[in-house]
Amino acid sequence: MMTMRAAMRLRVLVWAVLAPLALGACGTPRVLQVNPTASVPADIAGTVEMFVATTREASSEPVYFNGERGPRLAFARLDFTVPRAHKTGELELPDSGPSDPAKHFAVTNVQRLDLAPIVADVRREILKRPASQRDVLVFVHGFNTNFADAAYRFAQIIHDSGFKGVPVLFTWPSRGQLLAYPYDRESAYYSRDFLELNLRAIARDLGTTRMDILAHSMGTLLTLESLRQASIRGDGTFGGKLRDVILAAPDVDLDVFRTQMREIKRPVTVFVSADDRALDFSRRFAGDKTRLGAVSAKDTEIIAELEKLGARIIDLSEVASGDPLNHSKFASSPKVVQMIGQRLQADGGIATAGPQLGDRLGDIAGGVVGTVGSTVGLVVTAPVTIISGGR
Repeated sequence: MMTMRAAMRLRVLVWAVLAPLALGACGTPRVLQVNPTASVPADIAGTVEMFVATTREASSEPVYFNGERGPRLAFARLDFTVPRAHKTGELELPDSGPSDPAKHFAVTNVQRLDLAPIVADVRREILKRPASQRDVLVFVHGFNTNFADAAYRFAQIIHDSGFKGVPVLFTWPSRGQLLAYPYDRESAYYSRDFLELNLRAIARDLGTTRMDILAHSMGTLLTLESLRQASIRGDGTFGGKLRDVILAAPDVDLDVFRTQMREIKRPVTVFVSADDRALDFSRRFAGDKTRLGAVSAKDTEIIAELEKLGARIIDLSEVASGDPLNHSKFASSPKVVQMIGQRLQADGGIATAGPQLGDRLGDIAGGVVGTVGSTVGLVVTAPVTIISGGR
């Protein structure tokens, strides 16, 4: 039995770990409050349409889907406007109440859909695009993220990256609460079969030419588990449609990642940052085990091992962003989010035939991204370092 004094010490320790994160997690949970005011075209920089597949339990408006686990996949379509005043890498939202379309990202439509209608709608969106843009980008969010937060963040990523294909948000039952880390982790495992089925349906039924995955934080654990079991089943490429797999700030134990990659047997791109404060919390919460997203270029032995398994590590440790936790640099750094979009638009993608260490293929610091010959690659210059060897 734990004594009262030991219990008090444990509470103090937990608070010491959580306090820095809690400062940024205060306030009323965000919801998708449809803006009742018609937007003025002069105030709008653009619009974003996305489709949603979720393992969350359905809820009433304006929550729509809560943090509990649903028995099956549910679907929706969301439409957003982007304010003219938007700055790349920022997510302009009101502190409370409805959005002002002139100042904030605003949701203009939320439509729940059954399976047959959403398959028809997504297929229609794909087929009306030119062949070069018939790709689907699947975003899998991370820990401590409710439905509205995931949707708004993906809308910002889509707009800032310039992605021209069809966006699909896969949102799983995170409760959006800092102390719900164990529940969220189990919810990620709960959702892996559903994500695999969703990816297989996208590849098989929708007429897409290719499919990319962008996963963040604990969502990378869910993604890796789904890819691992798909590979074990014998079709880890999803009929050859799966192209890029991008893991941003992955909240994954290094030992677990090694075992996953031995089964996945395909390249993945990993954005890491040694100053990620959220992953420092995860490390302490998970038995002081280093998280994949917290390694850096200085961890040369780890990098060399991960490279052999097919991981291409992009170190964002020196990249500044507006994120005080340094956990969302992939979306909050203008240069990085734009680079992701440019690489997704390239024929070879971010994860194919990568550059040799020392190849200078671009310069994120200066915003220049280019190619050498037919090889499409990433940057090997400060402030962003890619550690990638030949194969």
